[in-house]
Amino acid sequence: MLLDLWHRALATQPHPPRLLVLLTGLAALAIVVPRSPWRLARNAITIAHEGGHALAAVVCGRRLQSIRLHSDTSGLTVTKGRASGLGMVLTLAAGYLAPSLLGLAAAALLTWGRITLTLWLCVLLLAGMLLMIRNGYGILSVLVTGGIVFFVSWKAPANWQAVFAYLGMWFLLFGGVRPVFEVQQQRRRGRAPNSDADQLAGITPVPGLLWVGLFLVIGLGALALSVLVLGILPPGTLPS
Repeated sequence: MLLDLWHRALATQPHPPRLLVLLTGLAALAIVVPRSPWRLARNAITIAHEGGHALAAVVCGRRLQSIRLHSDTSGLTVTKGRASGLGMVLTLAAGYLAPSLLGLAAAALLTWGRITLTLWLCVLLLAGMLLMIRNGYGILSVLVTGGIVFFVSWKAPANWQAVFAYLGMWFLLFGGVRPVFEVQQQRRRGRAPNSDADQLAGITPVPGLLWVGLFLVIGLGALALSVLVLGILPPGTLPS
């Protein structure tokens, strides 16, 4: 049984047509750009954001205490350790970077034809995150998200798995950029005094605006690199 699961996870699937990849990208934009669908879908980006904080904290040796997800799409990850230093900087910075970097990782896996593996890794990350969720809405959000991903990976035909995986990849890439603009708008209006960027400014010599700029550059860079990795640009688009 375990050997069968291992082979299934590592199996390669045929690359979908370029048109499907482009259409899923347009569909993701249609979710991220308009306000109404974004309000509903943004919770998935919050899950990735708080998961980024949590994973970075564990990797840096901090003690992860709790994760909370709220119905207004905000979240809170609480860790214990030094109030400053490299570990705290990486933990704070990981939130806004996580969706874009996860999208880039998904693009790399999909380029190698690992559609099922991409979906199962997503389920594993959500399962690990679920262990640290400390509120009912957060538990429900992660269970529903993970359940949908697992159902598609286990029951859906290969072509629908491809559609779902590429749509999720584009959603992470586009959805990782929009919150950076949103947090800067809130900072400009004085509504986000404790944003990740401002907390980073408090423990480093770098001002908050530059941290926001760094989040944006990395997010857009992950998007551009994913486009190159996927090879969906027509030949001759880039200068030689």
